[in-house]
Amino acid sequence: MSSRDVIVIGGGLVGTAVAYGLAQAGKNITVLDEGDDAFPASRGNFGLIWVHGKGRGIPHYARWTRESARQWPALAAHLQAETGIDVQARQTGAFFLCFSNAELEARRERLAAVRDEVGGDYPYEILDRAALLRRLPHIGPTVIGASYSPMDGHVNPLKLLRALHTACTQRGVTLKTGHGVQRITHADGVFTAHSGGQQFRAPKLVLAAGLGNAGLAAQVGLHAPVRPNRGQLIVTERTERILDHPTGHIRQTDEGGIQIGESMEDAGFDDSTTNSTLAELARRAVASFPVIGQLNVVRVWGALRVMTPDGYPIYQESKSCPGAYVVTCHSGVTLAAAHAFRIAPWINGAAAPDELDAFRGERFPATAPATQALDHHHAH
Repeated sequence: MSSRDVIVIGGGLVGTAVAYGLAQAGKNITVLDEGDDAFPASRGNFGLIWVHGKGRGIPHYARWTRESARQWPALAAHLQAETGIDVQARQTGAFFLCFSNAELEARRERLAAVRDEVGGDYPYEILDRAALLRRLPHIGPTVIGASYSPMDGHVNPLKLLRALHTACTQRGVTLKTGHGVQRITHADGVFTAHSGGQQFRAPKLVLAAGLGNAGLAAQVGLHAPVRPNRGQLIVTERTERILDHPTGHIRQTDEGGIQIGESMEDAGFDDSTTNSTLAELARRAVASFPVIGQLNVVRVWGALRVMTPDGYPIYQESKSCPGAYVVTCHSGVTLAAAHAFRIAPWINGAAAPDELDAFRGERFPATAPATQALDHHHAH
């Protein structure tokens, strides 16, 4: 039995970013993580910090994402200063490639709409082929243009996870792996998380358990109808630097390999790979940058995103069990800074960020069908 200020259930990018933010405020925290038996979305993450194009029609989400990207340099600097780990955050801007005039026009329309909805501070460019060639000389002959935004970038998601774990440990957070939570009880203002034969108690509880939130939320009066959405990825052998900027589906990692993703598939809890999807990813990558066709593939994998019915996050404190919070999203990299610097202070008693009202779980009916969010084309 253990008593702490806050129990965080889930030790992935979402849970550890929140725990890190709370630890900065001096709180005693226990993080309970299921470990390798879980479907760890953080370990299959594509690694993009992506803003431009997200949140059309949902300006709260566009602003939330934009603000997190703004705070990312501070997060990376804090983590490096505290742990010595460079998470390779490179916010050098990113491109979304288009293969037809219709695609480019749709991109132009989407970005103008989001810019207007958020009130203007939303830098981007629409580039025709000639302009794009000056920036990305390796693009293929069927790429006719792109959108570009300086707001975006990429990181090494595994180094980010390691840095968050290290920083949490250094700040006194207790990280318990192999501790899946089967049941939560609540009495006299104290939550008890039951994990195997152990009990962990605290007056505050954060559900950041990814796909596990669906079952746990109802135990504390919250609604988190998350479901799995599969993405598949390809990584090539290391090669010379050919991409200084990520695109929506291709990036060159800090080690030199080309990472190619990523599909969106409704495949239940099956996180395996399929030849047909991998072939389509490879085809698109070679069309984007023909030089990729000369590289050997070194590994492929599938991972499950944590998706809500509309694709947007759920952030909420329970009304019936105050002190219990759900924090769930599929953009654990992009939103890591928001989780550390805006969600954690809210859980610690600060006023809720203005955007949060739009992300309550009851926006979904109790039997909400899980429909794929068309606005989201990657997990990052």
